[in-house]
Amino acid sequence: MRLLIAEDELDLAEVLTAFLEKNQYAVDAVHDGAAALDYAVTGAYDAVILDIMMPKLDGLEVLTRLRDAGVSTPVMLLTARGEKDDRVAGFNAGADDYLPKPF
Repeated sequence: MRLLIAEDELDLAEVLTAFLEKNQYAVDAVHDGAAALDYAVTGAYDAVILDIMMPKLDGLEVLTRLRDAGVSTPVMLLTARGEKDDRVAGFNAGADDYLPKPF
């Protein structure tokens, strides 16, 4: 299974990547929203783990653009924004799952 992680906290991205690779996932990690969009729009991933608060483009904008482009890859939002309104906004943007930090 091929995953894309878009996380601007480098330490967290590194830990997630190492954990997932240890469990036999192929992982690409990017650290800003523009790169996340460039990678994810290819549709070459089985799932995307997407932070909301990232430089260049925030995760909700990335997700909205992906869905507008017809990319149906499952997306899990992984974010420090855990309030009910934030979750609703994430699901309305097209997220398949939502995991607030810390987890």
